[in-house]
Amino acid sequence: MTEPSSSYLTTTANAYDAVAALYADLVRNELDEVPLDRGLLAAFAELARTHGAGPVAELGCGPGRVTAHLRDLGVDVFGVDLSPVMIDIARETHPDLRFEVGSMDALDLADGVLGGILSWYSVIHTPPRLLPAYFAEFRRVLAPGGHLLLGFFEAQDEPVTPFDHKVTTAYRWPIDDLARLAGDAGFTEVGRMMRQPREGERPLRHGRLLMRKDERLG
Repeated sequence: MTEPSSSYLTTTANAYDAVAALYADLVRNELDEVPLDRGLLAAFAELARTHGAGPVAELGCGPGRVTAHLRDLGVDVFGVDLSPVMIDIARETHPDLRFEVGSMDALDLADGVLGGILSWYSVIHTPPRLLPAYFAEFRRVLAPGGHLLLGFFEAQDEPVTPFDHKVTTAYRWPIDDLARLAGDAGFTEVGRMMRQPREGERPLRHGRLLMRKDERLG
């Protein structure tokens, strides 16, 4: 039997609510140790500032540490997360920033209002059959030419593969397959990066895809 799409959302929200304080503590200074990630986020921030088509939304923002990092890079940014407890922590930690409870597949935003979207290890929990609808929603709220940056775990020489994320079920994606899926939704690839896990991280390769909403499709 196929799991209803709403069921995994409830499971994911409850799982992150349960570990929110511990998770926030674990990732608080994570970016300090990953210069490659900081470099790519800086490039994304520059594109968002230059394009100037609207604010950036971090979708699946968790406790807000990457949202705040983008703010420090001069980006007009806000965060959205499925977990109410995560949003409470984000608001308490970064009271100068806007954070909202919401789902990435049904954003309370008008068409074309965002200049950029950051999805940093958030679509990893989306069942693969549902991901095209998420990309369609991302495309809907992005302005033409707006950028989407995805962070995820890569599946090397394998199809899409579920794994035990410790919080809740997640999926590793072949980077070509994920790029193709985003392309089918109307995004053009700008660049990609893969990095090996650093010491202390789970032994999975990390993938990044930078995409742009195809202006020719409106």
